[in-house]
Amino acid sequence: MSQSRYDAYKDSGVAWLGQVPAHWEVKRLKTNADIIPSNIDKKSYDDELPIQLCNYTDVYYNDIIVPEMPFMQATASQEQIHKFSLKAGDIIVTKDSETADDIAIPAYVPQTIPNVVCGYHLALIRITNGIIGKYLFYYFLSVQAKSYFETRANGLTRVGLGQAAIGNLPIPLPPLAEQQAIATFLDRECARIDALVAAQQRMIALSKEKRQALISHAVTRGIDPAAPCKDSGVAWLGQVPAHWEVRRLKHSVNFAINGVWGDEPQNNENDVVCVRVADFNRNSRTVTIHEPTIRNVSLRDRLTRGLKKGNLLLEKSGGGDLNPVGFVALYTHELEAVCSNFIAKIELSHNLSPEYWCYFHAAAYFSRLNVKSIKQTSGIQNLDQSQYFDELAIFPPLVEQQAIAAFLDRECARIDMLIERVEQAIVLLRERRSALIAAAVTGQIRVGNEE
Repeated sequence: MSQSRYDAYKDSGVAWLGQVPAHWEVKRLKTNADIIPSNIDKKSYDDELPIQLCNYTDVYYNDIIVPEMPFMQATASQEQIHKFSLKAGDIIVTKDSETADDIAIPAYVPQTIPNVVCGYHLALIRITNGIIGKYLFYYFLSVQAKSYFETRANGLTRVGLGQAAIGNLPIPLPPLAEQQAIATFLDRECARIDALVAAQQRMIALSKEKRQALISHAVTRGIDPAAPCKDSGVAWLGQVPAHWEVRRLKHSVNFAINGVWGDEPQNNENDVVCVRVADFNRNSRTVTIHEPTIRNVSLRDRLTRGLKKGNLLLEKSGGGDLNPVGFVALYTHELEAVCSNFIAKIELSHNLSPEYWCYFHAAAYFSRLNVKSIKQTSGIQNLDQSQYFDELAIFPPLVEQQAIAAFLDRECARIDMLIERVEQAIVLLRERRSALIAAAVTGQIRVGNEE
């Protein structure tokens, strides 16, 4: 979509804003709004009144705050309720973050929400005059505003924005009718882009489901559709080729040994790369080492626990509800390394294909076979390896293992290429959205009322 520019521009007086339309004003936010940092925490007190709390995650993950959201139950004083209750046109921003480039995330309140108040780690921006709330919301999303806040965030391990930093934000202000036109335009165009992004994300999800189904079918049924089948006697395996063996998973393991965390690096011959669960690529089921973790590991541990190309790495501690412990990755590097104490190194038995067995463990993971062997202690999941290895598995002849792995490598690569292209398209769409917002709220494009 092509947009015209305004007839005349002037210097905004702010270096990073540059030129703005000649009839626009540039003002500090505090001249048109009250900035009210919240002091309401998540605790409940007997001497306070029950309320619903709009908290940090409600704002961080939602552009708009609406009554139907599942707000947290908390308490507040009568004064706090009067001061922080959400009213139509309010903007709420996050004022704390772990990094300076992820701060002042805004959410817009389109309607008054009785008994819902702004919570801790947030600042309530209540417009007093001259600004339309939705226009201000989009301005907070602009790269110009984000850059401003990034340079004014203070802190080391956690950064924060003070009331003055938020209040001194320079804002280019067109007349109210123009602000409304810009907000309406951005609502429409951003909705179109968001719909395209959602469609692309659905395509990615379907592609991943297809890849998962492909893996599960190939490792349990093979790639010869004419092969006669038998009942495996195992629910999640179902019918399998008649000539395949059904044996305990432990028969695929020559030996398994837990990893080692070692000591802090000492810049000597014992320093070695230590593979962590964070290095697992859950899409390709391999290890991707972008930023190596170096640990100091004894020669004895490097000899007994050192990784070799073709080892399987079993995640035995950690995990969560979405990604439970028990994921298996294939080590494909020649690099000397060990694995961390949250991982077990598996060396397969003779005449087994590491690639096939990595795919087999992936199919088992998709079926949640691992979940039966998970023990929960102090909020950490631990995999009972003996119990997991005692599960039944299927053993095709080596030549078929290799053929299945080669087939899956090829077919999964095609799916992964499609996913990568769609992900790149999403990046471009989001860049387009960001550029459109920035151009509209700084007057670099002229927005009319026409549809």
